This record gives sequence, C-alpha cells and structure tokens, in this order.
Amino acid sequence: MANWFECKVAYRKIMENGIEKKVNDTFLVDALTFTEAESRIIEEITPFISGEFSVSAVKRTKIAEIFWDDSADKWYLTKVAFITIDEKTAQEKKSNSLILVAASDFKGALEHFIDEMKSTMADYEIVSITETPILDVYKVKVQGENTPSKGN
Repeated sequence: MANWFECKVAYRKIMENGIEKKVNDTFLVDALTFTEAESRIIEEITPFISGEFSVSAVKRTKIAEIFWDDSADKWYLTKVAFITIDEKTAQEKKSNSLILVAASDFKGALEHFIDEMKSTMADYEIVSITETPILDVYKVKVQGENTPSKGN
C-alpha cells in the first residue's frame, strides 16, 4: 500500500505575462517517511525549476487509492462512503475513503471514478468531489524500471 505525502514547494516562477512571482506549488509523492518524501520531491522537480526553491511543507495524506489518466491535467479528491451491513445488528455502516482521480474537468472526474468502480462489488456513495491544487503525482520508483540501479 502506498504512503502518499503532500509536498509544497516554494520558488519564483515566471508567469505568462512575464512577471516573476513567488509561488507555492503542491505535489504528491509516494514515500515511506517524511525525509524520503522531501528527498524524492527535490529529485523530481529539480529538472523543471530554475533557480532556488525550498520544500515548505510535507504532510501525510489519507489517500487510499489513485485513479490515473495520463491525458488529464487536474486532480480531484473524491470522498466515497463504502456501505456494509453489520451481520450482528443488521445495521448499515459507512466507512469513508479518499480516492484521487485524474481528469480534465469535474464531469470527467465523476465519469472516470464511476468507470474505475465498475469492477468492484462494494456498495458505495460519493460524498464529495473537489478539485485539488496538486500539480503532479510521483509514484515510487522501482529498481530496474528504466532507472539504473544504484552502485552500478
């Protein structure tokens, strides 16, 4: 199971109008510890940022799963309540879970979520879908997958 950390990176960015502005962008990184998350985000964004930058915040998230779409440019956080029946009391129980969905717009996020959930037999209801400020999500790097192993 992945441990997703939200990392905020502060740096100076040249805007479309040519003016330099200080920004604080948000990224998501799969890591085991806060230290690894900070190290990974520095490694991932260094090629894309010129000049100085700093990791201004790292926090653990409760994201359970991510529904990927390489053509999407936005990330939506979907809060979903999975519905189960307690066998002893016959009462309906709901347990909330957070799923990050890649999509181009709100409608696309809803459709992508529903499409991904077709393969599950669990009963659920969507509690909320909100657009996030996340710019990119970085999966864990597996040794041997297009990356040379360390020490070689």
